[in-house]
Amino acid sequence: MSRSIQWVSSTENAQWVAQQPTQAAAAGAANLELTSEVYQLIEGFGGCFNELGYTALQHLTDEDRESVLDALFHPEGDHRFSVCRLPIGASDYALEWYSHNEHDGDYAMEHFSIERDLKHLIPYIREALKRNPELKLFASPWSPPTWMKFPKAYNYGTLRWEKEVLEAYALYFVKFVQAYAEEGITIHQIHVQNEVAADQKFPSCLWTGEQLKEFIRDYLGPAFEKHGLATEIWLGTINAPDPWQELIKKTTSDYDVFAAVVLSDPEAYKYVKGVGYQWAGKYAIQRTVQSYPELRYMQTENECGDGNNTWDYAKYVFNLYQHYFTNGVNAYVYWNMALEPKGRSTWGWEQNAMITVDPATRQAVHNPEYYVMKHFAHAVAPGSRRIGLRGPWSGHAVAYQLPDGDRVIVLANPFKDTRTLTLSAGEEAYAFELEPESFHTIRLPQA
Repeated sequence: MSRSIQWVSSTENAQWVAQQPTQAAAAGAANLELTSEVYQLIEGFGGCFNELGYTALQHLTDEDRESVLDALFHPEGDHRFSVCRLPIGASDYALEWYSHNEHDGDYAMEHFSIERDLKHLIPYIREALKRNPELKLFASPWSPPTWMKFPKAYNYGTLRWEKEVLEAYALYFVKFVQAYAEEGITIHQIHVQNEVAADQKFPSCLWTGEQLKEFIRDYLGPAFEKHGLATEIWLGTINAPDPWQELIKKTTSDYDVFAAVVLSDPEAYKYVKGVGYQWAGKYAIQRTVQSYPELRYMQTENECGDGNNTWDYAKYVFNLYQHYFTNGVNAYVYWNMALEPKGRSTWGWEQNAMITVDPATRQAVHNPEYYVMKHFAHAVAPGSRRIGLRGPWSGHAVAYQLPDGDRVIVLANPFKDTRTLTLSAGEEAYAFELEPESFHTIRLPQA
């Protein structure tokens, strides 16, 4: 090989360390081997723009905030994010609950406004776009405007299934895309509802597969066509939590009911460009990808922990990356990129974040999941392809071929002792001593 192998490792006590492998004697003894199979195109990695994240970043000095934003979004930074999410109205990590039109009965959307976003979200997004103008954005609501729901509240409930409400809600999405475009921000995708099966104490709205099918087919798709929007419609974000636990006792096939109901209808299918899965939706993705391999897929929200940001939880999160990519996603999106310590929402939930910003010290702390993301996003550029692996270590690893022809393997040693990885790459094999409970990125030059 004309260039040397690059290998970086992370342990709980040493998070980003350059290492050197040794050349193994015989490729036949390898316990991990790159194969010739080529799988899905990789569109990238990212996180979600939330109000509490933007608030946390304001505690930093200007210089430190610039450094954090560079690390997240700059093409030469740590993560090089290329696809990110934002809420339509309040997420559960907004400073308070709101929608873009709380004027009862305004079916024509005459009072639609993103004025609040101009204070808390759009400045955050603009900082990202300043660093990466090619950043792709997708948006989803946690709740429709309250007057469109039963009961009339941001939390719990369902969309009122009346023709004039459904037409107005489709127009609500159109107005959102248009309003952001007027600010110079392109919304590349709309996902119809955050967590379609979650009836929560924070902003939420329950949908059935039949409702999603009808709304996309008869209202949202035609509205986007009528107004000439190039924004893609995605079936997401599908989570399938508590209400579905009884179904899993019957058959795991019920987990893909949302996608199956919508995509099996040709008139709804023609509008759907991809499917977004998160949380317990991980149990459905394999079946949906198998059934509809021509669509694109995304892990739309990383599972969020309990605010303690432990190395043990980072090990679990690594498994999520491995699971989703092995089962066909084109992109992986983290939840809160930055939060204050403990990551407490305005209603009391404590969650993890990649970066913690302490208001008292005005310091940014890189949490364990910062490095899990870095092991993938730093090396795997948009336009890469997932490639095949075989051998005993393949269940702890994902491999990619980069646009320049180099190959990258991202893997974990989940064991509590040091293990030797012997990697076969063509006619050569290399040995890597993997420290206990560690993460690794190995880049092999083009053969």
